[in-house]
Amino acid sequence: MTFAPRKGGVVAPVADHFANQLAAFGPTALSPFIVLLALFAAILHASWNAFLRSGADRFWTMTVMSIAMTVVALPVALVLPLPAAQSWPYIAGSAVFQLIYGLLLVAAYRHGELSQVYPIIRGSAPLLVTAAGLAFAGEVLRPLSMLGVMAIVIGIMLLSLGKTRAAGSSILYAVATGVAIAGYSTVDAIGIRLSGDRAAYISWAFVLPGFLMVAAFFILRGRLKIDPKAPETWKAAGGGMVSLLSYGTVLVAYSMAPAGPVSALRETSVVFAVVIGWLFLGERLTIRRITACIVVASGAILIGLS
Repeated sequence: MTFAPRKGGVVAPVADHFANQLAAFGPTALSPFIVLLALFAAILHASWNAFLRSGADRFWTMTVMSIAMTVVALPVALVLPLPAAQSWPYIAGSAVFQLIYGLLLVAAYRHGELSQVYPIIRGSAPLLVTAAGLAFAGEVLRPLSMLGVMAIVIGIMLLSLGKTRAAGSSILYAVATGVAIAGYSTVDAIGIRLSGDRAAYISWAFVLPGFLMVAAFFILRGRLKIDPKAPETWKAAGGGMVSLLSYGTVLVAYSMAPAGPVSALRETSVVFAVVIGWLFLGERLTIRRITACIVVASGAILIGLS
């Protein structure tokens, strides 16, 4: 589930729709190339989160990342035909959820480390989607899904208990971020089916959040100052491009292979986040933290495979 400055994560149900439509045109087995694509997307997703976590002013960084994605997506959106009228409420709803996602993600990283917060975010999103399907759609959990849910819960408990536990505030923000991911993923899964043009829908889904993020920055902070020559500006813009590349890589993988296994491989981003946090952010690499992240990743993978 992973998109999102985002979008990481973002978008598994939407990509599932692509996979279902394109399955007849591609192989049904995971070739080594597809495996590498999915793993590459996982690394990219963990990397842009590291960009955000390492920023001195994460709200400003998230805003510049969103602007960079909007600048790239807007020309594409203007060239393509407009999505069908009935899909626009979903595009707007998705943008609102993505704004909430961005603000919550900034808050989560303000109170917690990448290797603690990221696994909780990535694990809580499929957990919440599964719970919603059980509660509101009457879905019956398959054995793999049940094992996946149990693994995610255990992994999050390992991260939230003990001497090296994540702060309570970071856990709350991380879970809330997972709720936002589940929200825009669900909205996009419906909206893209009504759009009449998948590419146009996706383009506008990238465009609108940038405008909302800038508006939020003005409301909460005032004037937005961006120095085109500053290294911080290029770093933030680069993070936005990494996020876009991560999303594009996932779409390519989904178009060439079944969605479930690709989604499962993408959840290895949890493990990559721990390694990146250790190598580049100076975060502690404890046995407990490694174990927790592997357990969370395993649970997300099981849900994806089911």
